[in-house]
Amino acid sequence: MNHDERRAIEADCTRLINHYVNLNDAQDWEGCAALYTEDAVFRRPSGGDPVHGREAILASFRARPARAQRHVIANVVVDVEGPATARAFSVIVLYMGQPAEGDELPVQDANSPLIGWFRDRIVLTPHGWRFAERTGGLDFRP
Repeated sequence: MNHDERRAIEADCTRLINHYVNLNDAQDWEGCAALYTEDAVFRRPSGGDPVHGREAILASFRARPARAQRHVIANVVVDVEGPATARAFSVIVLYMGQPAEGDELPVQDANSPLIGWFRDRIVLTPHGWRFAERTGGLDFRP
């Protein structure tokens, strides 16, 4: 693999991470789930049991109560392992609040922001780069 191919994979995987966050903030759960492989494993930064499989991941998103949210992703580092595999690390800051009425801005929760991280195993599929495993954790207690 040459330098340009490695950089292209790094850019594609970074875009995947950023696209996922934008879909998550829009609460587009189908879009978020589509960025996982069929047999993916997801572990939320807030803890809990791992969720296995794209359909179960989608169900776990749909089961969450509505909230106002904004994720900020930083310090994304992608390590290319081969032409179809990569690992990534990113830092996440999550601002949360209760959904507001009409044109009102939501009020930020007292436990917000949360600061944590994701470690990802990303694979190339016929549909593009997808999360095969996404493990999150928190750096501070809420």
